[in-house]
Amino acid sequence: MLRTALRNVLAHKARLIMTALAILLGVAFVSGTLVFGDTTASAFRNASAQSLKDVAVSVRDEQASEADPAAVGPTNPSGDRPTMLDTRLANKIRALPGAASIRATVNGQATLAGKDGRPVNADSSWQNLATNYLPGKDGKDSHFPLKEGRAPAAGGELALDAKTARTAGYRIGDTVRFATDGPALTKKLVGIVTTDDPRITAGGTLTLFDTTTAQKLFHTPGHFHEIAVAARPGTDERALTAQVQTLLPEKGAMATSGADLAAQQSKRIAENTTRLTKTLLAFAGIALFVGVFLIANTFTMLIAQRSREIALLRAVGASRRQVVRSVLIEAALVGLAASAAGFALGLGIATALRPLLNTTGSELPDGPLVISPTAPLASLAVGVVVTVLAAWLPSRKAAKIAPVAVLSSAGLAPPARSLKVRTVLGTLLTGLGVAVMLYVSTLKASKESNLMIAMLGSALTLLGMIVLAPLLSRPLITLAGKLTTRLFGVSGKLAKENALRNPRRTAATASALMIGLTLITGLTVGGYSTQRAMDQEATQGLAADYKVSNSSLHGLDTAASDKIAKLPGVAAAAPVASSSLESRGAFATITGTDPKAFGKTAELTFQAGSLHAVGPGKVAVSDTFAQQAGLQVGDMIDADMSTGQGDRTRKKLAVVGIYAKTRAVYDVLGTVADVLPSTDTHTLDDVLVKAEPGKAAGLEPQIRKALGNSPLLKVQNQEQLITADSGSLTTVLNMMYGLLAMAVVIAALGVVNTLAMSVFERTREIGMLRAVGLDRVGIKQMVRLESVVISLFGALLGIGTGIFLAWAAGGMTTSAMPLYQTALPWPKLGLFLALALLIGILAAIWPAHRAARLNMLRAIQAH
Repeated sequence: MLRTALRNVLAHKARLIMTALAILLGVAFVSGTLVFGDTTASAFRNASAQSLKDVAVSVRDEQASEADPAAVGPTNPSGDRPTMLDTRLANKIRALPGAASIRATVNGQATLAGKDGRPVNADSSWQNLATNYLPGKDGKDSHFPLKEGRAPAAGGELALDAKTARTAGYRIGDTVRFATDGPALTKKLVGIVTTDDPRITAGGTLTLFDTTTAQKLFHTPGHFHEIAVAARPGTDERALTAQVQTLLPEKGAMATSGADLAAQQSKRIAENTTRLTKTLLAFAGIALFVGVFLIANTFTMLIAQRSREIALLRAVGASRRQVVRSVLIEAALVGLAASAAGFALGLGIATALRPLLNTTGSELPDGPLVISPTAPLASLAVGVVVTVLAAWLPSRKAAKIAPVAVLSSAGLAPPARSLKVRTVLGTLLTGLGVAVMLYVSTLKASKESNLMIAMLGSALTLLGMIVLAPLLSRPLITLAGKLTTRLFGVSGKLAKENALRNPRRTAATASALMIGLTLITGLTVGGYSTQRAMDQEATQGLAADYKVSNSSLHGLDTAASDKIAKLPGVAAAAPVASSSLESRGAFATITGTDPKAFGKTAELTFQAGSLHAVGPGKVAVSDTFAQQAGLQVGDMIDADMSTGQGDRTRKKLAVVGIYAKTRAVYDVLGTVADVLPSTDTHTLDDVLVKAEPGKAAGLEPQIRKALGNSPLLKVQNQEQLITADSGSLTTVLNMMYGLLAMAVVIAALGVVNTLAMSVFERTREIGMLRAVGLDRVGIKQMVRLESVVISLFGALLGIGTGIFLAWAAGGMTTSAMPLYQTALPWPKLGLFLALALLIGILAAIWPAHRAARLNMLRAIQAH
């Protein structure tokens, strides 16, 4: 039986190509993901090890350490708050017997303006790292090897990494314009360095200053953010850490050994890469699940075509178990060969994933391809197991073939099997899934428990539709058949009858396409609805032509609105500051502004009172906060407001108006004078600018110039605000479309495979059709129409199911996105139908060509 299985594989190579290709693609996705995960983890560990090279002890500000204990290299500065890490402490640590050297660093962010005047990486300013260059005895810093020029040594000098200098267009000797948290500064570029910090290689920038300058920019003179200690040869790291700890005050600083830092970093890397790997494996699982339909279809049809051969084996003594074993061995051999090829293809996928994900700002470092033993073993195991499981039911069917019955009934069509059990099971699964999703539609929060319920309901609904597909195929294909018959005559009618002849096979072929289109449609409808809500929220209640803000956490200077208001062509410039407020047990965000200017830059709908009544000590509240806190016009709010130092201050505020809540103004609207003292930074969040009629187009450069032309400035019109809000969503959706495309490709292969094998199965029938007058063009047309009908059937099921699931799950977003409403992107849904039509046409090219080339007499004589 082993020889028989091997002979069958070799004898039916052409018929198994599509099956092998489906397995190959699915396994390639799995192996690529596993190798990519190992490679990424290794690259992060290598980058971490490089950052921790020669670091036996790290002394850091205690508050910064608690916020991010595993951070290595440049970190966010803690403002101008002095730390315990000063020059005196650094000298004490340097004097320890076990300390070979110390590296005292100051860290911050600096955003550059390129030579063309445009900010470099301003949208991700947290990646724009800045630190001090620490030359050793040879005048060079081993962490940042010089590529050109020299080290920065004076207040008017800086150095850049090579990638940043190239991106910004700077050369040695150029004047570089940059900003840290305020107006633009300029310094001379004297050096270009190289670095392998993953944050820089993945899109960030690096700016280096001498230590004194870095302290002035990011800290306070004589103080540091971190002191890294290198140990002398033979020194115990733990013992040195203990010695350093004795020099530190009880509070304010902490010492961590290099081994502990490495362990913390390794743990964080493992968590991050595991999450990414699991996400990608989920899509690989979808691709393999779709492949199951193709594999099962293939073996079902092969067994039907080899029924005489199997009957003969049974007649000469083969047991049912041996027949099952023979089919499963055949499946295992196909799965093994395809999995081996899939693993090789997966290496290419793993190589391409890093640059692809880095386009979304993933910050993945460079590194050699890492292939652990788990990757090939898991890939081969997954491919073989999936193939064998998919072939199990067909093998059971093969074992039930009765030798005498089959040998004596050659040429007769197999009896139709009842769909009663399948219909009952499918109805129960679909009904249960729909019931769960209808419950999900009543949920208003996307908690983890709610998401799990939604996933369960979606899985049950989709599984139920798969089981019911044979039953649904008859009315839908009959309806489509009426159109094909009217348009194409006999070929159209034959195509309909061929699709209806074996509803299980038709359903299995269509279901593969249905799964992919269900997921893509659900994703598209949900994404489109979310994007529409985000677009509306981005400019809700906003009449301003521009919104001016700062990329840094320090906000805009309080004089910014006055400077902008004086520009020619500006009708109004409204300052906006925000803080938190608590009253009557309800928490809210209070926005401070100039009511007169704000009335020209925002659109508020008042239910009671008016914007003109807002003034010092007088506020308007949103309808939602008024209901939450039980407020009415005329009430007094005993407001407990936060301050930048974490203290609380109480203020009496009179309610003079109630308005419909918008994104421009959240819960409470007051004056800048009332709000500004309680903000974290005592600066403005942004300035809303309304231009005079016809003057908006030329205002942006004037606004930038008036505010010091800092690279940190963001001057956005309404279109740019919408793009900024929804840009990341678009990127994520495009990535998910790409990942789900694998499932659609495998489904298309399934259509090709089914048609090709169906043509072989109907060889005699096609010969008879040719004999009674149907020409080659009619045969081709019949096969093409059958393919199109099956594809459109799968598309209609998939699109319909996807729309329902997206609608039911959409309600969970309303708590975070009140404007969310399910909206159908009709052009894209039409595109999906067109895609299904195209898949049907393309999938039929080879089978139709093969059918048309059959020799009429030989086909009639075929068995």
